[in-house]
Amino acid sequence: MVESSDKRGNIPIHVGIVMDGNGRWAKRRFLPRVIGHQAGMKAMERVIDSAKDLGIRYLSLYAFSTENWKRSHSEVQGLMGLFRYYLKGKIDSMHRRGAKVRFVGHLDAFPDDIREIAQMAMERTKDNGDIDVIFCVNYGGRQEIVDAVNQLLVQKQVGPVTEETMRGLMYAPDVPDPDLLIRTAGELRMSNFWLWEGAYSEYYFTDVYWPDFNKAELERAIESYAGRERRYGTA
Repeated sequence: MVESSDKRGNIPIHVGIVMDGNGRWAKRRFLPRVIGHQAGMKAMERVIDSAKDLGIRYLSLYAFSTENWKRSHSEVQGLMGLFRYYLKGKIDSMHRRGAKVRFVGHLDAFPDDIREIAQMAMERTKDNGDIDVIFCVNYGGRQEIVDAVNQLLVQKQVGPVTEETMRGLMYAPDVPDPDLLIRTAGELRMSNFWLWEGAYSEYYFTDVYWPDFNKAELERAIESYAGRERRYGTA
């Protein structure tokens, strides 16, 4: 297990977020679901800025799960269009923010142009160091573990497999395990997000829909985190 270092003024080093509730936010307003996803993109920008301001070093965002392909064709296509817009239109501002953009998951399932834009975004921002923004796309925690096991089989691993061996085969082995995992919109589960890495994460759940999530909500989550004692099973 890669543990984060001690809290710096009670600010977690790595925060992961399941950005949930875009569709329900739109439904409450009698709007198409795609409008909710657009509002969610704006919330994502706010939270990236807020995380950087608060001193969070790694921010991982569950942007598209392996299960999201099961949604309606029109919704999936709408999400693909938003990915294109966001990556093309916002990469310069992300670069100016000093953000290092990363993607984890099976990008090979996305259209060629989206993969190319994603690669361009990572290349453009690779030397930035203010905050790593990790987009988990076509990502599933179980699939990540299965992929690691398959790598062991290909390598014909000899001898016992350790946690360190497994951790080195995860999608982002250089990123510290998340200190704090947040889920919005009132659901009390993490839905296949960072299953291996989140073994000792603190969880925070809020009823706030993702499009309404902002710096104040992030600060509430961090305040909750700061009041907890992390024992890692030692007491």
